[in-house]
Amino acid sequence: MTVTKISIVIPCYNEQATLVTIVDRVRAADISGLEREILIVDDGSKDRSVAIIKDLAAKYSDIRLIEQSYNQGKGAALRTGFAAATGDVVLIQDADLEYNPAEYPKLLRPILDGRADVVFGSRFRSSEEMRVLYFGHYVANMVLTLASNVLTNLNLTDMETCYKLFRREIIQGIAIEENRFGFEPEVTAKIAHLKPQPRIYEVGISYSGRTYEEGKKIGLKDGFRAIWCILKYNLFR
Repeated sequence: MTVTKISIVIPCYNEQATLVTIVDRVRAADISGLEREILIVDDGSKDRSVAIIKDLAAKYSDIRLIEQSYNQGKGAALRTGFAAATGDVVLIQDADLEYNPAEYPKLLRPILDGRADVVFGSRFRSSEEMRVLYFGHYVANMVLTLASNVLTNLNLTDMETCYKLFRREIIQGIAIEENRFGFEPEVTAKIAHLKPQPRIYEVGISYSGRTYEEGKKIGLKDGFRAIWCILKYNLFR
């Protein structure tokens, strides 16, 4: 399959402080000459995010704003973005500055080379830099990834990563049910159990995590939900 266009889906909820910077970085990223569309799905923001996105969309023809009427969660925003995507490949980009769009080339390479259908960007299979933050989050990521791997029979190192890249027909062929951060284990399970199974690659990426004071949104209840999602979408499918 020839790849000529990439859709970058950015879920957004109250990210007025980082939107302009992340859009600038996304638009500056090397995408190997592909046509680009940037789909920013605002999930009922209460700050100036929508106004900022409208200004950006008026300035750049490759940006499109999609508004959710009320806050539903990251999974719901991604579901909306995936349905609207028209690129040959679809990439998830958070609206904060934790993940670096300069690493798009390494995420794209396995698909552009014809070796992969899905690519995960791993924060833990990497020699790149990583901001040192919460030990508890690190342990939770390891436990959730291990539990997911046991039931999917994959050997991922970072199931919870934001950076996931899919051939469009694969992600649009999956019915996403989770509205919040349960999206990560859900989509991993559903991809793993597709027949035939897509070719899945994992590449190392850098990570600049943020604190709760800086706007981090995932919490303890999301961890418990992730455990339930791992069981639900692997054992009760």
